[in-house]
Amino acid sequence: MSRAKRLLTVLVATGVVAGLAACAPPAGSSGGGAEGDGGIDCNVGISMPTRSLERWINDGEGLKSKLEDDGCTVDLQYADNKTDQQISQIQNQVAGGAKILVVAAVDGLTLGPALEDAKSQDVTVIAYDRLINGTDAVDYYATFDNYKVGQLQGQFIENQLGLADGAGPFNFEPFAGSPDDNNAGFFFQGAWDVLLPYVESGQLVIPSGKLSATNDDWKSIGILGWGSDDAQAEMDNRLQSFYTGGQKVQVVLSPNDSLALGIEQSLSSAGYTPGSDWPIITGQDADKANVEAILADRQSMTVWKDTRELGNQVQKMIQAIVAGDEVEVNDTETYDNGNKVVPSFLLDPQVVVKDDVQSLLIDSGFLKAADVGL
Repeated sequence: MSRAKRLLTVLVATGVVAGLAACAPPAGSSGGGAEGDGGIDCNVGISMPTRSLERWINDGEGLKSKLEDDGCTVDLQYADNKTDQQISQIQNQVAGGAKILVVAAVDGLTLGPALEDAKSQDVTVIAYDRLINGTDAVDYYATFDNYKVGQLQGQFIENQLGLADGAGPFNFEPFAGSPDDNNAGFFFQGAWDVLLPYVESGQLVIPSGKLSATNDDWKSIGILGWGSDDAQAEMDNRLQSFYTGGQKVQVVLSPNDSLALGIEQSLSSAGYTPGSDWPIITGQDADKANVEAILADRQSMTVWKDTRELGNQVQKMIQAIVAGDEVEVNDTETYDNGNKVVPSFLLDPQVVVKDDVQSLLIDSGFLKAADVGL
């Protein structure tokens, strides 16, 4: 079945149409500059999901700084991964005069009423890196190609193990991200579309039985809230229950760096050592601790999404909205949130392995050498 035919009402997993470059005006009455008069104040509310993950701190503070340099009034809030708290913060931002909201949702299915109230007050809403579902009150979506993130993880495993050449069998443990995060489904589906044929052929064997029978069933192995501790506990359980006869896990699909940290700690506690018996482990986000793990041969790769570029793109969107200009998007087909196809701008992620840390992460200024022990 093609990816296009697997398009879901809420979770869409089609790829980006290559070369598409479309522009869309602000949607409906919520686009403050829709009349082209350039006549709205740059008063922006930024709602980030949590401070518990390094990347959200960087994203929030980075975007706030960019917008303040543009002369905007900015209110940045973190919701501690609590939906009710995020809803209250958004309502307060609108009451405080915000005309543009940038929202990275804690739960993409619960924000509709708050955003619909904002839309009734001519507020423009940009979904930031996580699609907001089940509402018309989302004007734009800025993110990375999240299906490609998973593809890159799956292809890395495929290439490292020589699966396309028939190698195997290998003991394999798949993990998925938080069930309430729309992106987690894209990550998993991108990887699973690469890896499922090797599971079906017997080249990848899952001793724990923790597998997704279909792409739609990924939530059954999801780690709520992307918690490292929960990932560690889950990996502990799998090792203690299914690897008692001298078997070794040889490859772990971890959709992000937070889960990878917990998985790595579990392996260390079980007596695995980097080198001869350490499995291939994937990740995402290029967090400092994980880059250190890559340099120490405890993690095989991470998919890097340069969130500075995402911030730059959202800054451009806001500049256009304030000026009453068209907002640049490059995908008008993929991201159906159940109520509408949300005009989107997608950026490309890239793989980072040990040999890339200096050239991609340090030399670009994304990380400092001292941050990762170099």
